[in-house]
Amino acid sequence: MTVTMFHVLEQDVLVITVHEDPGISGRAALLAEIGDLIEGHMPASVVIVLHEAAATEAAVGVVLRAHRLCSRLGLVMSVATHSAPARRLLDEANADTTGIRLIIHARADIAIATATALTTAA
Repeated sequence: MTVTMFHVLEQDVLVITVHEDPGISGRAALLAEIGDLIEGHMPASVVIVLHEAAATEAAVGVVLRAHRLCSRLGLVMSVATHSAPARRLLDEANADTTGIRLIIHARADIAIATATALTTAA
C-alpha cells in the first residue's frame, strides 16, 4: 500500500506531509519512506504534518518510530496535527522517551516556523 505524502526541504527543515492513514499494512512502507527522506537529506530539523485523514493510531506509531530515528541522528523533530486525540497519543508516548523530545503542535505553520527558527538560531 502506498500512502500519499509530500515533502519539501526549506532552510534545512524537512517537512513531510502525510495525507492519509497508512493502516496497519502500510506502516512499514511509510516509515521506510520517511527514514529514506531523513537519511537522504540529513536536515537540521524534521516536521511531520498529519492531515486529518492521517491522524490515526497507525500513523502515530510511524511518527514515534521516525522520532526515535531522529533522536539517534541528533535531529529535532516536530509533529503537527489538528487531531486532539492524535496529539494526546503523541504526548502520552512522548512522556516516556529519552533523548530529544518530540515537539507537538496543533498547527503546521507554527511547527514549521518554530523548526525554522530553531535551525536558524543554531
